[in-house]
Amino acid sequence: MMELDGTPQLRDPVLIAAFEGWNDAGEAATAGVEHLEHEWRATPVAALDPDQYYDFQVNRPQVSVDETGLRSIEWPTTRLSVVHLDDADRDIVLLRGIEPNMRWRGFCAELLAVAADLGVEEVITLGALLADVPHTRPVPVTASASDPDQADRLGLEASKYEGPTGIVGVFQDAATKAGLESISLWAAVPHYVAQSPCPKATLVLMQRVEDVLRLPVPLGDLAEQAEAWQHGVDELAEEDSDVAEYVRRLEEARDTVDLPEASGEHIAREFERYLRRRDT
Repeated sequence: MMELDGTPQLRDPVLIAAFEGWNDAGEAATAGVEHLEHEWRATPVAALDPDQYYDFQVNRPQVSVDETGLRSIEWPTTRLSVVHLDDADRDIVLLRGIEPNMRWRGFCAELLAVAADLGVEEVITLGALLADVPHTRPVPVTASASDPDQADRLGLEASKYEGPTGIVGVFQDAATKAGLESISLWAAVPHYVAQSPCPKATLVLMQRVEDVLRLPVPLGDLAEQAEAWQHGVDELAEEDSDVAEYVRRLEEARDTVDLPEASGEHIAREFERYLRRRDT
């Protein structure tokens, strides 16, 4: 059972969640929540008892040794932390964990019960998937929302995916059925460079979180990491003529559609980001 370390008093909190595993290509989603934990100096408030939800032969505990030689075990689990934003009128709850191996409905119910104790009424889930997209173009982000008009207002592509889902989809569905406003943001990671990390996808997810929150989100050095990542993939592609040709075909396919990055909605979003950052 997840128990809060006290019950912090939060102002109109929004929950931002990501889970390792099937939902997290290139670790782009969990890296985003981890980035926010660091940049916003989040305070841990709860950790899930992993015994009910994880197969430890699949997600094994990790042994570490500190500088004194003392050994300790860290169990795979899901953790909650909170952020008090002094320059905003609302607070943030961050949820980062691992896709459970069993009892998914109980897992979601337990997390949402704690979220309710914290006063959460809005949920943003982050995910990343492998896709036929070129690394040289802006990262596409699709969205599904409890209110379909919300995705339209944010200028996001509506998700048309049908098929197997992961804990992100199940958790969002549970949040919606619990009466919470929810939106799920998914970044597309080029499948031919699936190894972690993928800071370019993490960067665009953080930009979309900023659009949803309408609050400045600190990006730290994500832009520099994304640029370095792209240069590295460029060099790898140039060394393999087959990969280079494949990337060119993906570029042609992507360029035949109207990119949201060239639209009036995108320009408006970028200008709103500029104004928010100028104000802070």
